[in-house]
Amino acid sequence: MRETFVTTATGFLDDPRTAIVLADISAAAFAPAAARHPDRVLNVGIREQLMAGVAGGLALTGLRPIVHSYAPFLVERAYEQIKLDLDHQGVGAVLVSVGASYDRAAAGRTHLAPADVALIDTLHDWTVHVPGHRDEVPGLLRDAVCGDGSAYLRLSTESNGQPHPDAGDLRVVRDAGPGAPLLVVVGPLLDEAVAAVADRAVTVAYTHRPRPFDTAGLRALAGGEVILVEPYLAGTSARVVGAALADRPHRLLALGVGRTELRRYGTAADHTHWHGLDAAGLRRSIDAFLSA
Repeated sequence: MRETFVTTATGFLDDPRTAIVLADISAAAFAPAAARHPDRVLNVGIREQLMAGVAGGLALTGLRPIVHSYAPFLVERAYEQIKLDLDHQGVGAVLVSVGASYDRAAAGRTHLAPADVALIDTLHDWTVHVPGHRDEVPGLLRDAVCGDGSAYLRLSTESNGQPHPDAGDLRVVRDAGPGAPLLVVVGPLLDEAVAAVADRAVTVAYTHRPRPFDTAGLRALAGGEVILVEPYLAGTSARVVGAALADRPHRLLALGVGRTELRRYGTAADHTHWHGLDAAGLRRSIDAFLSA
């Protein structure tokens, strides 16, 4: 996904409205683009708060900045500047992160960011894209850059086997019929979730755009039981699902990265297992929920 992002973003520099703002991360990958467009590919060094502030200034001049770094540096470290220099001033930018929740788990807690989408969700009218495959990235980035509002594009090393490029609104990938429990999966956990309910009568719907959430699609598909699987902090979209279904009885199971900090490095696959987000872990949680 990261390589696809670099290639796609570089192509957007042909539009003089586009700028790219970096804080050392991926600077080498963007070096050829910086040589051609030194006034619009800006590397501020390891100063993430400045990176967000510069993006706000560029946006005030009419440019469309793409701002890029690791998720904890881009969203958590620079949150105040995102809130003030972009959100408060009413200007738009496209934030693009790598690292996801725990892609660089071996680097320790500094590189883990399971709460990034929850933080972005505190801001006003941001669009959030969480692609599940590298081939979903170009279209999502194009939509974000060609728009006017603010967007957050969350890239990961985790991936589904196949892309679903048209899955902004909920896309049914497995239909178990009317009244079946509904499993809603965001981004790169789709394959694990489908495997978890392979022999269960459960409808599975996928989205790579959790914000704005497709509440109309949710209402059309949901029966009495809804299972939400997100590759970031568990429960991030629970309030949206709850509000969308507030007028009808329902039960909700919200699965994702747990709130308890795992003080172990390991690999990304280890963390997926430890948080119960692999097929076996999801199956245990889903079985317990549906049999309760």
